[in-house]
Formats: sequence, C-alpha cells, structure tokens
Amino acid sequence: MRTTDKKMVSENLHLNNALKEHFGFDQFKGEQKEIIESILNKNDTFVIMPTGGGKSLCYQLPALISEGVTVVISPLIALMKNQVDLVRSFSEKEQVAHFLNSSLTKAQQRQVKGDLENGITRLLYVAPETLTKEENIEFLSGLNISFFAVDEAHCISEWGHDFRPEYRKLREMMKEIGKDIPIIALTATATPKVQDDIVKNLELENTNTFIASFNRPNLYYEIVPKINKNQTLRHMVRFISKNKGKSGVIYALNRRTTEELAAMLMANGIKAVAYHAGLESGLRAKRQDQFLKDEVDVIVATIAFGMGIDKPDVRFVLHYDVPKSIENYYQETGRAGRDGLKSSCILYYSYKDVEKLEHLMRDKPLSEREMGAQLIDEMLAYTESGACRRRLLLHYFGEKSNIENCGYCDNCINPKEPLDVKDSVKIILDAVKELHEKVGINYLVDFVLGVKTPQIITYKHDQCKTFASGQIMEMDAPFWQSLIRQMMLEGFIRKDIEEYGLIKITKEGEKFLKNPFAIKVPLNHEYRDMDESDLENEVTNETEHLDPVLFEDLMKIREKVARKHDIPPYTVFFEQSLEDMCSLYPTNMEELQRIYGVNQGKALKFGRPFINHIATYVEENDIIKPDDFVMKNVASKSGIKVFIIQNIDRQIPLENIASAKNLSIEELIEAMEEIVYGGTKLNVNYLLEDIDEDDLEEILDYFREVEEDNLEEICAEFSDYDIEYEQFQLIRLKFLNDFGF
Repeated sequence: MRTTDKKMVSENLHLNNALKEHFGFDQFKGEQKEIIESILNKNDTFVIMPTGGGKSLCYQLPALISEGVTVVISPLIALMKNQVDLVRSFSEKEQVAHFLNSSLTKAQQRQVKGDLENGITRLLYVAPETLTKEENIEFLSGLNISFFAVDEAHCISEWGHDFRPEYRKLREMMKEIGKDIPIIALTATATPKVQDDIVKNLELENTNTFIASFNRPNLYYEIVPKINKNQTLRHMVRFISKNKGKSGVIYALNRRTTEELAAMLMANGIKAVAYHAGLESGLRAKRQDQFLKDEVDVIVATIAFGMGIDKPDVRFVLHYDVPKSIENYYQETGRAGRDGLKSSCILYYSYKDVEKLEHLMRDKPLSEREMGAQLIDEMLAYTESGACRRRLLLHYFGEKSNIENCGYCDNCINPKEPLDVKDSVKIILDAVKELHEKVGINYLVDFVLGVKTPQIITYKHDQCKTFASGQIMEMDAPFWQSLIRQMMLEGFIRKDIEEYGLIKITKEGEKFLKNPFAIKVPLNHEYRDMDESDLENEVTNETEHLDPVLFEDLMKIREKVARKHDIPPYTVFFEQSLEDMCSLYPTNMEELQRIYGVNQGKALKFGRPFINHIATYVEENDIIKPDDFVMKNVASKSGIKVFIIQNIDRQIPLENIASAKNLSIEELIEAMEEIVYGGTKLNVNYLLEDIDEDDLEEILDYFREVEEDNLEEICAEFSDYDIEYEQFQLIRLKFLNDFGF
C-alpha cells in the first residue's frame, strides 16, 4: 500500500473513531465527513444542508478534536442553549461547551472566560451582538481560535428570511479577533441569490461548497383553506387529537394568537404552551424545557421566535398564519421529522393573512418593502399552486428535480385535472421575446391581457404585435400568473433575480418555440374565492370516515327523542354532532360532552339513549374507539365570548355590546349563535320585549313543528309580521335555549 493510501485510511479511521467517541454514531450522514475534512484542512467551507441533515455535527466534531476553541456565531439564545446542552450530554466535562451572551450574570461570564483561558472549552457560542462589544473582541483575540462557525448564515443576506444587520458586520469583527482564521458558514435555506450574498459578505476565498438536497422525503406538505376561525380551530383540534401524545409545533404571527391557541388546545385536553419574546426569559426557558422533555405535547410559537425550537421527534408543524417567505416556511417545517420519520406540515391559508403581512410592511423603507413584496408573492404562488409542493420547494432553492408526483403532498395525493396549455405557453414566450426579456411577471400578465397600464403606454408596448394576444384564451390574470410559474417549473423560462426578477427564455423555451408540443399543467387552487358556502365540502372531508350504519341508527333515535319531547330533531342534537358520534363513538356522558354542540345540560337531557346504543354497537362490532375527540366551542375560553355572555346576563343593549368590541350587529349575533351552538345558554328574553307576546308564541310554536332549521323559510312564513331578520335570529336563539338544552 502506498504511503498516501495509508495516510488516507488512517485519517478515515481517526474521524470514524472520533465520531463514535464523541457522539456515539457508527457512520457519517451524506457529506458530513468531507465537510469536516475541509474545515480541518483550514479551508473556508460553505454548507447548505436541510434541517435534520446533521448540520451542527459538521462543526461540532472538528471543534472537539482541534486545538483551541471554535467560536460559533448563532442568532438565538434559545438555540445556543440547546446546542450547548446537546454537546455537554455527550461529554463528561460540562465546560466542554459554553455560551456567552446577555442572559449570563457577571459571575457566570467570569466562569466562562476562566474556562476559555484554561483551554478547557472547545465550543463557544456567541450572538453577533456579543462580538460588537470591544471588551469581548479584545478577550477573544487572546485565545487560540481553531475556526469560526457561522450558523444560520442566511441571516447575512437581505434576501434571506431572517435578515440580521449585525450579521453583515461579522467579517469585520472576525478580522479584528484574528486574521487567516478559517470560516465554516452553515444554513438550511438559501436560494442562489442568498448563497451569493453569504459568500461575498463573509469574503469566503477558495471556498469548498457543499449543497445537500433540499428534499425532505419524510415530510408531508398540505395547504388547508382558512375560511373562518372556528372551522380552522376545529380542523386543528381534530388533527392534533388524532396524533395524541406526539410532539408538534404551531406557528402564529403574533403573541396574542399564540396565547389564544394554547388556551384553546388546553381547553380541549391537549397539553400546550405559548412561546414568544414577550414572556419573561425564565418562563420561556421553562416552557422550552417542558416541550423538550415531553411534559407538553404542543408548543405554540411566534414565527420570529420559534427558530430556537430544536427537537428531533416533532411529528407535525402547523402554520396558523402564512409565513412571510418560502425560506421561513421551509425552515419552520424543517423542525418536523428531524429523526427521519414521517411527519406532517400543514399550512392554514387565507388571502387575508397575506394582506396582513403586506400591511405590516407599510412603514418599512422602500427597498425593504419591495424585497418583502417579492418574497410574499413567492409564498402566495406556492400556497395557491396545484403542482407538486415538493417540486415547487426544490425549484425555489435552485435544485433541479425530475419529480412529477411525489405521492406525499396534498396536490399529488389529490391532483387537479391538468389543462392543455400549448397555445398559452407559446403566447407567453412570444411576448417575452418581443419585449426583449425586459419585464417581470405582473407586467407580462397585464401585457398579454391587453391592460393599458401607464407603464405599457409610456413604453408604447400597446403597439406591439403580441399585445393582448392572451385575450383569445378567455382566461383571467390568476391563470396567467399560474401558467408563468408552471413554465418556470418546466424550465421554459427563468426569473433573473440579479435583474429584479425579469423573465428570461431558457434553451428549453427556445426549443419549444421552434417546435411547439402538447403540454399539460394543473391549474391553481381558487382559495381566494372560497367563502362560508365552501365549508360544506370541508365538513364532508372531515367526516368521510363516519360509520354510515351507526349514523342511520342515531338519526332514528334522534327522531324518537324529538317526538317524545315534542321538539324538532335538530334541537336534540345537530346533524354535525351525530356525525362526530359516528366517528368518535362516545360511550359515556363525559365523552359525549366533548362532541361538537353538546354541553352537560344537553347530554343529561337527551344523551342516554344515544350513548347506550353506541356502547352496544361498539361491543357487537368489535370497534376500537379513537381518542381523537373533536373540539367543543368553549365559550368561556374566548375573551370576546366571555364579554358577550357577561353583558347579555347584565341585559345590556346589543348596540352597546357591539360598539364596545367594534362589531356590527350582524357579527355580534353570529358570535351569539356560536356561543349557543357550542353548548352555552344565553338569556335573550330582554331583547324580545318589543315583540307582541302572541306573535312570539306563534313563531316559537312554528319552530317546534318544522323539521329543518331554515331561518329564511320561517321569515317568509311570517313576512306579514312587523319583525326584522335579526329579531328572528334572536327568537331562534330563545327557542334553542328553552327547548334545546
């Protein structure tokens, strides 16, 4: 064996032994070994590796086997604590890793610096702000530093999803500490533009770059339309209940929402805590530890603060609000399934959330607004697309993929009918060519639709041959927006980030122009046009697995109970309540009260024949009962509902209640209906004093006789009466209060 071969074998054995000694692993994942060798050989190294790929080990292992200390720059204190605890858990010496930041007392800081000076510590985690202090730079200059590790390096780029101005000063501060110290920069999410920014800003020279695949095959991606709050919360509780005992993260846009969601989950028997920057640091650390130690199942975090959550067995990540960029989305969904096991990523999407993000940017500098708008547009395109979600993500990060159907996202499992777009693709390519590849997506859409915007008229583009060429297809702007993005996905065109997102024709696009061929693509989802009427489909999807035989039995029991009490069947239990019973099989009063629309009074008054029959049915058919009981609207858990209940009890006029909460009368009555349907009584008698007693009694009798709860039909029946629609709504509430509980 040659000397060089012997040396190579020796080095491999050395690294493999070190891996086993320090972390207990038998082999490296992916390109971990090559990355470690690169930094050990004093080369600047750039690593792009998805969350769960073993990024941290790429700098932790070389730090532990090198002379001196490795300085790790990390953006979040919570993240530092996790990493330090992890390294310490593999070592007999607590001092092997430390962090130095504002959370430490003066005494603790002295202890950390003492361990560093004594050469005991191998890894020192610092925030970029720590390096801005002259005393810290001076101290670090006197240490033997093996290399710098810049974690979450995307924070350097203004195009990154977590831009931190302090990160752009890192190179300057590193030079002050010591020259010619190698750097390893690591990130889980970086588009080609962000990658270029990182390399330039850190002045990485002769860099060894390692880019792992962005594909996380164990993650399931799904978008669920957020039509109204109650429907979304109901879906959320159903989903989490089906994953009972498993760890999950919910991301929300603001602190208040995290608190409300955590309270709602707790009310439904799910162990959850809120986690955000507004909490006192001690409480925040306690809640993080509770989550890491499985003392709580779900942590509800703000989008900005959830980055510090690091747990390998997170089985689901739910986004209650739309993230501000695909990078954010990818980073946050990346918290799921870091152990490689199957996990779910669900985003609840409403276009109103996009408008909120745009509103939050209104006071930012123009350049930041423009940049933010582009990132939001990309996120919007992803959520509304009918294409494979995995393929869309990979394309966004510049990774080429031959995936047509991944089989593990909502669009691939339930694909939309594809549309032949051969002629439409040619229209776009012809327009891009005539406009000399000098326009962006929105301009191009206006152009092919023949919209004479001020810019189009100024440049005299309305006189072009291909102007308004898309009108013949009789399709709207969202179709053309979707088509252009599908064409990017298929490689016919590309968006040039360096030139402000201008559309360029690729070689594939040129080939198509020379010899057009048939091409089919799925259309976008029409989430923006969805409203309350679409909830029917959502309920159908949720209850598609209900037991049809049991449902028919319960319908008959409901009719029998209704006849006994001389009331309409729907006042016994709503049909939706029966559907829940047929999928969840409640067999005692406690379980029955957790069914939608069933409170203690209703359960005691009507429930016995239902649970008796279900218990017999379950036993006779050997049915294994699920534990996933559905959310019940707990009015007392919502601040606004508590306010309404208290003020109705005090007999305050509706106008005053509505005004105090900035609601319309229509919105207030809708909230009152939710309270009653959720199982809480409201005494509305004082609101009906203006109605003639005989008329009121006649209407209530009619409510008792009708089979269906159709308010429009009842209004038509009593159209001769001097009663407003809102009053009919209140009468219905009185009827449900008097006879439905």
